[in-house]
Amino acid sequence: MTASSIVSAAILSVVVRGPRLLLIRRANPPDQGLWGFPGGRIEHGETLFQAAERELREETGFVTRAQGVLTAFDVLDRMPEGRLRFHYVIAVVRCADSGQTDIRAADDAVAVDWFKLDQIRAAPERMSPGLLELGTLALSDRGVAPWPVPGGDLRRLIPAEDHAS
Repeated sequence: MTASSIVSAAILSVVVRGPRLLLIRRANPPDQGLWGFPGGRIEHGETLFQAAERELREETGFVTRAQGVLTAFDVLDRMPEGRLRFHYVIAVVRCADSGQTDIRAADDAVAVDWFKLDQIRAAPERMSPGLLELGTLALSDRGVAPWPVPGGDLRRLIPAEDHAS
């Protein structure tokens, strides 16, 4: 297996406060200078939820608890000749609004603020690709998938009569 054949995992941390979404303006590529959800790579041995909580805290100072997965998607970046440069699978994790008001840009963020969907829709050139769609999903009544189960016991998601003996 070559380094270019490895699929990496990352998260985006989504916090909703009423009709607003907590966003950062990215300091580094990809999407440098654009507004998007806080996020980054999942570290070795870290769960999706731990990564979502850590990245949010590192980039905004916001302390929270991850609630569940909203969705997941692939990012495949190719060289001009078509060769794959990197492949990420990104899980979008909804995090609880703790009510915290003392947020600040830190780590990979140059700014942090709350945005309504109308603000995102009005300035697509300033937003990360897919932000409007993810924000719409986050503000919908769809909810989150209650997975992964804390502690990794997937059997808790399956009715007892369906467990193999």
